[in-house]
Amino acid sequence: MAKFRVRVSTGEAFGAGTWDKISVSIVGTRGETPPLPLDRLGKEFNAGAEEDFEVTPPEDVGRVLLVRVHKAPPARSRPLAPPAGDAWFCRWLQLTPHGAAPLCFPCYQWLEGERSLVLREGTAKISWEDHHPTLQQQRREELQARRETYRWKTYIPGWPRCLDEETVKNLNLNIKYSVAKNTTFYLRGGSALAELKLKGLLDRKGLWKSLKEMRRVFNFRKTPAVEYVCEHWQEDAFFAYQFLNGLNPVLIRRCHHLPKNFPVTDAMVAPVLGPGTSLQAELEKGSLFLVDYDLLAGVRTNVINGRPQFSTAPMTLLYQRPGRGPLLPLAIQLSQTPGPDSPIFLPSDDKWDWLLAKTWVRNAEFSIHEALTHLLQAHLVPEVFALATLRQLPHCHPLFKSTGLGIGGFSELIQKNMKQLNYSALCLPDDIRARGVEDIPDYYYRDDGMQIWGAVERFVSEMIGIYYPSDESVRDDSELQAWVREIFSEGFLGRESSGLPSTLGTREALIQYVTMVIFNCSAKHSAVSAGQFDFAAWMPNLPPSMQLPPPTSKGQARLEGFLATLPPVNATCDVVIALRLLSKEPGDRRPLGTYPDEYFTEEAPRRSIAAFQSRLAEISRDIQERNHSLALPYPYLDPPLIENSVSI
Repeated sequence: MAKFRVRVSTGEAFGAGTWDKISVSIVGTRGETPPLPLDRLGKEFNAGAEEDFEVTPPEDVGRVLLVRVHKAPPARSRPLAPPAGDAWFCRWLQLTPHGAAPLCFPCYQWLEGERSLVLREGTAKISWEDHHPTLQQQRREELQARRETYRWKTYIPGWPRCLDEETVKNLNLNIKYSVAKNTTFYLRGGSALAELKLKGLLDRKGLWKSLKEMRRVFNFRKTPAVEYVCEHWQEDAFFAYQFLNGLNPVLIRRCHHLPKNFPVTDAMVAPVLGPGTSLQAELEKGSLFLVDYDLLAGVRTNVINGRPQFSTAPMTLLYQRPGRGPLLPLAIQLSQTPGPDSPIFLPSDDKWDWLLAKTWVRNAEFSIHEALTHLLQAHLVPEVFALATLRQLPHCHPLFKSTGLGIGGFSELIQKNMKQLNYSALCLPDDIRARGVEDIPDYYYRDDGMQIWGAVERFVSEMIGIYYPSDESVRDDSELQAWVREIFSEGFLGRESSGLPSTLGTREALIQYVTMVIFNCSAKHSAVSAGQFDFAAWMPNLPPSMQLPPPTSKGQARLEGFLATLPPVNATCDVVIALRLLSKEPGDRRPLGTYPDEYFTEEAPRRSIAAFQSRLAEISRDIQERNHSLALPYPYLDPPLIENSVSI
């Protein structure tokens, strides 16, 4: 019978090799071979190895359709062999029939214990392209097995549903972080903990003695951005700048009509607006902007060190000076209910009154950012995308290959926001238009984000064009439609008002949808996550909690009261350590556009990937050139610093 040459590539990661015995069964149009051992003298399947074997099937199986890879414990008599069942990471398998071209079978999976894995030849296939019954059955069986492994559960009512697992220890190796990533993550956390423990701060529940003490304590591991924040945090221009390019650059919107519950007057804002204009004139010109934290109204607060914490739902009015002048704050109201106990604070007020009002806004920014922009939109929603992908798209599908409030208060915020979260907010061009911020100057999140959105969209358009020749082909892809439907029902709880599609009828709609998924799981996450330590290490700039209630009158604030309002020492340390861990990507980085797992074997998608990488390199050069001229660079959307997906 004809022989086959089998070439096997083992991953390079720590622990990727195995002592177990590996065999393959070749499945063809005429039948299936028994397991054919991949064996030779010496140890096989070491980490990083690419090895050749020769197998001879007992009979002709016809045109090759599938390969089954089997892993079983070695013979007990083998010396130095570890206990049976060690994991193995297979990158790919290449099968070369006698006198024919090689067939590549991408794998990029861990095999644990004694088990088998079915691999398909690497050409991506839509469901309606598989005509052979064996291939059709393989698709069904793969998805059925995944749906049994990855199940949905409701963690908290009103939240997006999530993976039904109680602990990370139970996760399949194929969806866990790598050993390198986890090791770096915990080493960095342990180092920061030890340093603060030695300084006696982790157990200190009292107040900070002074701003100087705070600066002295957190002098470790400062970045240039942290230094800048320490120097400029009290300035009005920097306060306003952070609405554009800080941790949460997605709330600011143009204001043409003041909310009725924010009664700002001409007299209040005249010192900033200057002569020859008025509040109404600036509203009509579109030079005023609003940031409203109304979702925080009535949300329960936490208890820290036995003390209840406080929260507000402030509103901030901002003014864009003519030309390229800086964005500046005009007025702040610390509640949604105006009145004698809720004064409107102004830049002309006493220094400590105004600074305390801005600090309350920054506390609201912390809460909204961590609960909604970061946790909900950059973690919980991407988890929905990932879980639906695992459950509804087989490996051979082209889309699979592209791919101070306390817990109670956070939960309430997420439940509230889930009723408002809509499709346009997840699509950057639509979001920018809806907020009316297309032309506000020096908005680097928008500028860099739109470039990356465009590059992703072009890449997705090319890939969709390869595999979907028409709108009808989109509608006929049952796996694709099940994927979209499951994201709508499980992630957005079937809420029609979200505007999220439950079906896709055109290639254009599919391109936008896939671009949205990729952008939110990569660039958006980087923009709202990577700068957490930079902007929050100097705690007064972004306090996670407030220990005293908000002021109800002016003229009472002093430095002592300001310090007493800020979080206690131990709570500050806890948050700074957590944000340092969350800001700095551990090892095993995979930047946007980098696909070390070569699922695509066809030439056309490989060309599209190369073009995508080239475009991202151009964007990176533009961003780095601009950043050289900025006092505070904006690096968070520089493509080499963006992970392919949420990774921390």
